[in-house]
Amino acid sequence: MPFLRLAPSWLRRRVRSSEASLVLLAIAIGAGAGFLSVAQGAVARLLQHLLFTLDDEQRLSAAATLSWPAVLALPAGGLALAAFSWATRARRRRLVDAVEANALHGGRMSWSDSLVISGQTILSNGFGASVGLEAAYAQLGAGLASIAGGWLRLRRGDLRVLVGAGTGAAIAGAFGAPLAGAFYAFEIVIGAYTPAAIAPVAAAALTGVLVAQMLHAQPYIVDAVAGEAVLTHHYLVYAGLGAIAAGLGIVLMRAVAEMESLARRLPVRAAWRPVIGGVLLMPLALLTPQVLSAGHGALHLDLEYGLPLSFLAAIFIMKSAASVVSLGFGFRGGLFFASLFLGSLLGHIYAGLIAWGAGAPVIDPQNAALVGMAAFAVAVVGGPMTMAMMVLEATHDFSLAGAAIAASLVTTTIVRETFGYSFSTWRLHLRGETIKSARDVGWMRTLTAGRMMRRVERATPDRTTIAEFRRAFPLGATSRVVLVDDQDHYAGIVQTASAYVDGLDPAEAVGTLAIHRDHALLPDANVKAVMSAFDAADADEIAVVGADRDVLGLLSEPYVRRRYAEELDKAQRELFGEH
Repeated sequence: MPFLRLAPSWLRRRVRSSEASLVLLAIAIGAGAGFLSVAQGAVARLLQHLLFTLDDEQRLSAAATLSWPAVLALPAGGLALAAFSWATRARRRRLVDAVEANALHGGRMSWSDSLVISGQTILSNGFGASVGLEAAYAQLGAGLASIAGGWLRLRRGDLRVLVGAGTGAAIAGAFGAPLAGAFYAFEIVIGAYTPAAIAPVAAAALTGVLVAQMLHAQPYIVDAVAGEAVLTHHYLVYAGLGAIAAGLGIVLMRAVAEMESLARRLPVRAAWRPVIGGVLLMPLALLTPQVLSAGHGALHLDLEYGLPLSFLAAIFIMKSAASVVSLGFGFRGGLFFASLFLGSLLGHIYAGLIAWGAGAPVIDPQNAALVGMAAFAVAVVGGPMTMAMMVLEATHDFSLAGAAIAASLVTTTIVRETFGYSFSTWRLHLRGETIKSARDVGWMRTLTAGRMMRRVERATPDRTTIAEFRRAFPLGATSRVVLVDDQDHYAGIVQTASAYVDGLDPAEAVGTLAIHRDHALLPDANVKAVMSAFDAADADEIAVVGADRDVLGLLSEPYVRRRYAEELDKAQRELFGEH
């Protein structure tokens, strides 16, 4: 079968040299991502219907009540998740999601890790934990794209675009919203709007929706009708809603981190924490099933009926608590749809309180719920245009979408200024990463001191006399010499010219002329840390040393800045598709 052996090479050349071929590949990835989204959603819903004995078309969060035996599924889900994680050894390795892959690893992902994340999310959602399936959809869509791109050995920039396209197609297929899926890819996964990414991402998102429709999947998008017309002064009122959503979104993200910290301090092994989380969710589930799962059914229910503000506020508090407990105690999933649900509740409450204070309705509660949905989701997930497009595709009302954009921009400005992270990047920050978006910074990690340094084969002992030093290093031979002490540890740098200054004692040890004794770099320091070290030391050259202070090489500031500029230019060209 010689053709099959040649096919990858032929395809690789074709895709690398043709934008049209990359678009066709994105369409294929979009079809696969749409199918995987439908399949994952079907499995999770089947679990919920079996475990909670729901009617055929009923959503878990829209159920009227649940019995005691039914809510036992929550701790049972913790057991199932613990068994699954043990069987797949998920606790022993670090699982990489689409955002981290595109930001730090050039779009490279593991298919096995993606299957593990998907399985954990499906189990968590299927057994009723207050988490959404969007993490699973995005993971398999991105994983499929990454594997295909790796098989074809695509360039770093093309692979990142393809991963974004796979993720966008998965979200678009699940929600039946191609615009929202495409903007999700741009804002959340790729980290920028670029000409090179528009066609592949848009084509993949449209394909994902078409495949989901062909499979007769019920989309998750909110089926809503806009209320009264949005007037100009309403934008100011909705801006206030955006500010409140920003504050509450930050509180929710910090609460998850605090709950995780509390759970780690419990004298219980990590694998058993979801079981405890399931037990804690039981009383909330008995009070109202609206706190369970992602909240699709509850969102439609609460939008359809005019419920008292006190009831909506109670649901808001309980749903927030359920999400915090679920994620804090180790259930896998995200806050994408939960933030949409919470935002709709917040918008309803906000409109009601303004009407109560003013003595008459000021903004339409239905409109406020949809704008609040977008604003709160922006605070937690990020992506102002993503959420605005979701409102547009749900209502087909451009004026309401404009209000959602206004509120979302207020939200994202406040969150970026006071907090700086979305939920996905906040969790990476808690693990020690410094990224604040999916913008590609992985190349900075490969540009390390060890890779850029000029090797020093033999350092000079610091006890060498100045006379001996002059004989070994005549003026003009070298500008700087690295010194070591009696234990061959780094002892500073001598500028050759400083040893020829008049008035020096030739018998004096050259070590007395050493500078930068306390400034050195480890070989794995990235370029950002290297440039910061140069600024802190006010040095032109800094030594690179090993863990035991043995000298490895020497690094000059002009060379580092030139390499940084070259890599930055390369990254910019890849971003805009200029190969």
